[in-house]
Amino acid sequence: MMRRLTVTATLSSMLACLVACSFTDKPAPTPLQALADSATAQPLWSVRLGGDVSPALRMTVADGLIVAVNDSGDVSARELLTGRERWHGRVDGIVSAGVGSDGRYAAVVTKDNELVVLDSGMQKWRTPLNTRVVTSPLVAGERVFVQGVDRAVAAFDVIDGRKLWVYQRPSDPLALSQPGVLQPVRNTLWIGVGPRLVALDPVRGTVKQDAIVASPRGGNEVERLADLVGPAARFGDVLCVRSFQTAVGCLDATQSVVTWSKTQAGMQGLAMDDEFVYGADSSDRVVAWRRTSGDIAWRVETLLHRTLSAPAAIAGKVAVGDFEGYVHLLSRQDGHTVARLSTRGSGVASPMVVVGSNLLVLTRDGGLFAFAVD
Repeated sequence: MMRRLTVTATLSSMLACLVACSFTDKPAPTPLQALADSATAQPLWSVRLGGDVSPALRMTVADGLIVAVNDSGDVSARELLTGRERWHGRVDGIVSAGVGSDGRYAAVVTKDNELVVLDSGMQKWRTPLNTRVVTSPLVAGERVFVQGVDRAVAAFDVIDGRKLWVYQRPSDPLALSQPGVLQPVRNTLWIGVGPRLVALDPVRGTVKQDAIVASPRGGNEVERLADLVGPAARFGDVLCVRSFQTAVGCLDATQSVVTWSKTQAGMQGLAMDDEFVYGADSSDRVVAWRRTSGDIAWRVETLLHRTLSAPAAIAGKVAVGDFEGYVHLLSRQDGHTVARLSTRGSGVASPMVVVGSNLLVLTRDGGLFAFAVD
């Protein structure tokens, strides 16, 4: 375990160094094209969370509330329609992962590797973990599910913090320090372990079934790193995921059968609707695959090198955020830009959330925005 965590931390440092050292050589972002005035979207409300938000921190929508957290540990729940604060809490320590919530209980993990659970804003319990966590906990069925960077998953009782079970399987010696897959589908918890999707019984932590989404390739351990990254995309019983810098694939969750897998380099999660699966590659080309076959329906290069977020499918459109805080709405039929929304200059921090025809956007400087999309 210690070797694995050490190697994971070393790999994270290597990747960070590569990004920083190559920053000056990175291609210039594609200039934005002029758009005609459009009435396809309008702002509903915006609020400030009072601190910066790292990319690993994500919003959760449950029971009519948006629950969000900033780096400093401020956790708040707000009404979907108005943004009015329903409750607020404070976690001691810098937050590394979160927030998971069912509307009442909220769970985050600190950089000191402590799992902290709040009840309507009041701290209920906290417990130390034996691994670093960058994936948002999942709160469901009176349980808190936590996935470490080693892709082990532990379940805790949300009431008293008792550890109920731990699932861990031998895997590659390297693990990706990026949010993984922790996705409920009906009465099953699907998790990513390396390039494999594993279905767990959420009550017992036992394996129901599993499937390999991508085949690692390369001449060394770093090149063969193919961990599944979140967020996964779900439509009905179909689950689609990305394997880091390797492939995109979809699985029939009822039979654990991978229906298709296509090679693509990329690091961000996916989105899908009844017709297409959407994702951006490592150069920010946005691609739409046909949901049933995996055939490419369209590919656009109008947003190259703009550091795009994971996409969101909404109202017959595809939304992607960029490093300047713009949210681009693309036609799902051919990918052309139909509208552009501004969050006033701060990059989009985490995957956007869709609730009906409303789009929720969280920015790196702690801005939370709601837009109505026609």
